[in-house]
Amino acid sequence: MAPPAPTRSFAVTFSDGEVVYPEFAYPLRKEIVPIWAAALLASLIPIFVILVMQVRIRSFWDANNAIIGLLYALICAAVFQVFVKWLIGGLRPHFLDVCKPDISLASNNPGDVGAGYNAVGFNRIYYTREICTGNKDDIDDSLESMPSGHTTAAFAGFVYLYLYLNAKLKVFANYHPAMWKLIVIYAPILGACLIGGALTIDEFHNWYDVFAGAVIGTTMAFSAYRMTYAAIWDWRWNHIPLNRGSPFIFGEPELAGAVFTRRVGWGAAGAFHKKHGFGHGYGRNDATGGNGAGGFTRKPVAAGAGTAPYGENMV
Repeated sequence: MAPPAPTRSFAVTFSDGEVVYPEFAYPLRKEIVPIWAAALLASLIPIFVILVMQVRIRSFWDANNAIIGLLYALICAAVFQVFVKWLIGGLRPHFLDVCKPDISLASNNPGDVGAGYNAVGFNRIYYTREICTGNKDDIDDSLESMPSGHTTAAFAGFVYLYLYLNAKLKVFANYHPAMWKLIVIYAPILGACLIGGALTIDEFHNWYDVFAGAVIGTTMAFSAYRMTYAAIWDWRWNHIPLNRGSPFIFGEPELAGAVFTRRVGWGAAGAFHKKHGFGHGYGRNDATGGNGAGGFTRKPVAAGAGTAPYGENMV
């Protein structure tokens, strides 16, 4: 990575030797989750789940859109956070340990790196990286803390997976789903939180670096999913992949049955939308005297002739 763009000032110690900001004086530790591992987890786990879902969905178009959308989220999030790191950055919690400051090296001579910014500020306790004696690459890295790249990747990949699972399992839809579905869709969010939280344990990031990375990753995940699917929260359409060459038609959309669940008529190659009148009237079933808000009629859940096996009703 390129050296940080801004010349950042920081305080070291007071006149009595007390560290001004102990939150930047933590020891340099080994990362719990390396950045390469975070990136692999955030990409390979969603791809694996998407491919497994095709056992029932059986749509190359859906798998193609889902994986391309995931790559959109990961790549855009990575580029975004790299620019913020480079142009804004910040001090890592182990900055002073990496910097190894020697204030006797401070100089304000014209042409020096920190000219005019060494031994300045209130009580003249602020300096620039010119006083650092540690490894140059480590110092550059410790000045580019915000946002967290690990967290950005984790939330971009796992929030995207959360949206995909919600659409395919119809967790927030038109019926009361089994609890295991709620657990399944939030498992990726837990994974992203654990990856981000680990960075505050090994002291590679401040909490606000992690929060910023989560916001960036989540934003890119939502944007990428909506680019490749017909909706995010509208349960009638959020499972339908979009086509590059033709607009989405609400009347009779292709791949209306591209879901994993088989509850309440879902997954029957568009039968659900036809059954409930999801045409250009957006769900009104005027011909059958539906309720106007979706044309739904309640059905008993007790098993009987013609009902699906119990295991099939669970998904």
